Amino acid sequence: MIRFDQVSVVYDGGTTPVLRDVDLHIPEGELCLVVGRTGAGKSTLLGAVNGLVPHFTGGTLRGRVTVDGRDTAHHPPRELADVVGVVGQDPLAGFTTDTVEEELAYVMEQLAIRPEVMRKRVEETLDLLGLADLRHRALYELSGGQQQRVAIGSVLTAHPRVLVLDEPTSALDPTAAEEVLAAITRLVHDLGVTVLLAEHRLERVVQYADRVAYLPGDGTVVHGPPAEVFRTTAIAPPVVDLGRLAGWRPLPLSVRDARRAAAPLRERLTDVPVPPPRRAAVAGEPVLDARGVVVRYGPVAAVRDVDLSLRAGEVTALMGRNGSGKSSLLWALQGSGPRQGGSVKVTGTGGGKAEDPKRLPAARARQLVGLVPQTPTDLLYLETVAQELAQSDVEADRAGGPTARQILDRLALGIPDDTHPRDLSEGQKLALVLAIQLAAAPRVVLLDEPTRGLDYRAKAALTGIVDALAAEGRTVVVSTHDVEFVASAADRVVVMAEGEVVADGPTAEVIVASPTFAPQTAKILAPLAYLTAHQVAEALEPAGAAR
Repeated sequence: MIRFDQVSVVYDGGTTPVLRDVDLHIPEGELCLVVGRTGAGKSTLLGAVNGLVPHFTGGTLRGRVTVDGRDTAHHPPRELADVVGVVGQDPLAGFTTDTVEEELAYVMEQLAIRPEVMRKRVEETLDLLGLADLRHRALYELSGGQQQRVAIGSVLTAHPRVLVLDEPTSALDPTAAEEVLAAITRLVHDLGVTVLLAEHRLERVVQYADRVAYLPGDGTVVHGPPAEVFRTTAIAPPVVDLGRLAGWRPLPLSVRDARRAAAPLRERLTDVPVPPPRRAAVAGEPVLDARGVVVRYGPVAAVRDVDLSLRAGEVTALMGRNGSGKSSLLWALQGSGPRQGGSVKVTGTGGGKAEDPKRLPAARARQLVGLVPQTPTDLLYLETVAQELAQSDVEADRAGGPTARQILDRLALGIPDDTHPRDLSEGQKLALVLAIQLAAAPRVVLLDEPTRGLDYRAKAALTGIVDALAAEGRTVVVSTHDVEFVASAADRVVVMAEGEVVADGPTAEVIVASPTFAPQTAKILAPLAYLTAHQVAEALEPAGAAR
């Protein structure tokens, strides 16, 4: 169905091929998982399948890419639209209509499908992706995860033979992600759709893959059965990390298979004390106190009478399904978002009178609470990195302390001053916006879905950043669906549902108690209280176990 024959891609102005001599054949009805670090060329590989590369992106493509017998060099994307459906990383950027139902019908209208067929397919897709209750909602009113499901649905209604998905679950909570992946798997197994899927959260998708295409970063592609490819890859999901550590063969790819192999490992660990978290949290004095916070959007109550107290040096993960009110709560705490009821008080450095960020000038509010939104580029509006950093220093209006440039170099060394901010990788954009916010030295740092678009190495770096902020005495709140990141980075977990706090406690207690939020290592080694493969490695070392 999809064939790459000696394909190389070099973009204009570049000298090193992004893809180099790639030979890859994906048969009909297979799900091929594309993995690799950020910048390794995954999006280029996906874009070559429907002709976006090079017809839209520019550059030079050598070799031959064929899809269902059509050479993409001679068929631009519009001539492949009936065969290939594509869902990009940013669903909002691809919407063309106003409501959910209209968006699901739009592609079919362009393909001149009969109205009665369109209606039937819209209903099927609404049920398939759990969107029936949202059919008349405006797209801009939806949460990020809801928008992601609509984007996938708008492609599925055209019944493509090939489906190309770039991080389809990045904005979804674990339950929604499972629903979407189950739907995709049904398309593969029941209808013979060929799926090419790139994803950084490998723990969610690896068990569904028939084939893995691994991009090590030198332009080449290594492909084959998942268990064989993941034996030597530089990145891997926790279940694979644990399997490598324990020496399991064949390498398990699902929690179920790993639990079957884990009995001897559990026995070895039974009498071994569980190592403490990688960073011992030392919570200090209260910094933020929120009481009875209410946020409404018309008749919809997004946040209902929430009480929340945050302490210095503590990292809190804010979790919950899509639409539970997490982002609305963060914006209400920061002060610039709507808040129809309740109070928020933040104590500045050195104590003093607690103040409400909503009632302060923007410059002063920034010194109390800084927020990095789900899409960091929303805060980037200048032409170069240097201009963004300089403007941040001016707006911070703070004597002494590190500049925004110094903070950025600490977070992500080597970003050139003359680079356009939107040309940065997702991890670099996050680091830039974080540096801009930290220039004002806020006591409270709020991060909304910061791991979206980050590979495992970048998430490990983000964990280090969060640790450093907490060590400086700042309060950090991370709204996320990434349970593996929470297991390694958070001291405390607050779970929201329908605008209310339904759970609040130490990370290990809250996430292990929930089958939805438990990390893979915890599921595999239960009832032992291990959250990460790193903890298992530390526990085995004193016993002289082979690493």
